[in-house]
Amino acid sequence: MEGAELKAWRKAERERLLALRQALPAADRRELGMRIGARLREVIAERPGILGVYWPFRAEFDPRGLIDWAIAEGCGVALPVVVDKKGPLEYRAWRPGEALVDGVWNIPVPEKREVAIPAMVLAPLVGFDRRSYRLGYGGGYFDRTLAALSPKPLAIGVGFEFQAIETIYPQSFDVPMDWIVTEAETRRR
Repeated sequence: MEGAELKAWRKAERERLLALRQALPAADRRELGMRIGARLREVIAERPGILGVYWPFRAEFDPRGLIDWAIAEGCGVALPVVVDKKGPLEYRAWRPGEALVDGVWNIPVPEKREVAIPAMVLAPLVGFDRRSYRLGYGGGYFDRTLAALSPKPLAIGVGFEFQAIETIYPQSFDVPMDWIVTEAETRRR
């Protein structure tokens, strides 16, 4: 599959998976999120450096509890910011309590521009396949970011097990995740 057919398929698959995720009752999402958080702590615990997280959007796994844990463990945290819609994300250091402002799609971003290079990046999943490729929202931000960061951070895709699909039909610009973490499994590529 390629070209217009692939683009249409990805769009439809995104819509299907987002509808499933958003239909999940909040209490169920919190329960699954606690299991995901426990698995993420295992993956992250032994790795030093800054953790690139994200602010939850459209019923994604909520990493805010993980942020508190990472800071308590002495890990720095950074949030992604869209600074160029055709470029990579910029990560900015942030701690709970520091000022946030609305970024693209009204997602909160750090007001203070303290650029950080994460050693690990959590990437929210709309879908993922058995080869650890991530289906995102379609903007290409995480792929461009992972391709641009040096040194390359550990890429950790985060989502729910029901978001697993056979393939995303990866293209040359798609960057596979090093790890995929769901409530049911921790997969290493």
